[in-house]
Amino acid sequence: MPRCSYYKWLNRKETKEELENNELAHLILEYDERFNHILGYRRMTRWINKINFKHYNRKRVRRIMKLLGIKSVIRKQRKKYEKSTPVITAENLLARDFYASKPNEKWATDVTEFKIIGSKHKLYLSAIIDLYDRSIVSYVIGTRNDNDLVFRTYELAIQNNPGATPILHSDRGFQYTSRVFQSMLKEANITQSMSRVGRCIDNGPTEGFWGILKSEMYYLNKFHSYSELKEAIENYINFYNNERLQERFNDMTPMEVRALALNTASEPIQYPIKENKRIQKYYLSLDNKQQSYAMA
Repeated sequence: MPRCSYYKWLNRKETKEELENNELAHLILEYDERFNHILGYRRMTRWINKINFKHYNRKRVRRIMKLLGIKSVIRKQRKKYEKSTPVITAENLLARDFYASKPNEKWATDVTEFKIIGSKHKLYLSAIIDLYDRSIVSYVIGTRNDNDLVFRTYELAIQNNPGATPILHSDRGFQYTSRVFQSMLKEANITQSMSRVGRCIDNGPTEGFWGILKSEMYYLNKFHSYSELKEAIENYINFYNNERLQERFNDMTPMEVRALALNTASEPIQYPIKENKRIQKYYLSLDNKQQSYAMA
């Protein structure tokens, strides 16, 4: 190596772009550790830009994350469950229309389970989600998946939102098909809607939240006690409602969107749902099949 090249390298100053990349790399490392490795390059870009008032490009963040070896959590494949045939059901009034124009217009609910290491017991989480802002309106954690778990979740949602008369969508679980629960809904003038048999996508927003909760918190940790797991779920729901930024809501949290809609006299801001090309392709294939059957 020429001697002049060595001294040139020794006295070289970093460029403005290199300094910015170093600053961005430190932010990426900090946020990856702070949020327990749940951020991919898209969300990492949004969160860094929102919190630090920056305008970094996604491709730049992706390149630096790749150099640092940082990746988001990859979800595990869901287990398959056997179908059940309830006696009392309601029509699928929601019909996969997950768009809501204002708070308390459409709610979705479900129950999911968690396992505790070294124990045969399970923990169950029942929650109700508002489809306008995707906030968790109410939730109850228990050790038994019974009627009381679902009833308390519903009562808490009504208590927190007096006078609300939304469409309440669920699957065909035994709690939701019970006469007592249907009487509770009728008394509050709430319309019931249910998914079709074997169509979990009919309750897509709730299933999506379970996936987010488990991939960003549950699968990343090992829980050996009920109290430890319960506290982690409560902390995550608080984080989801009040800290987790969402691109659809212009990088606001669900509770920020909800408060803005409920506390202003004007019409709530509309947040359209992006079209899913895979779903459109699926429906197009169904239409083509129906047309071919009709022609035959």
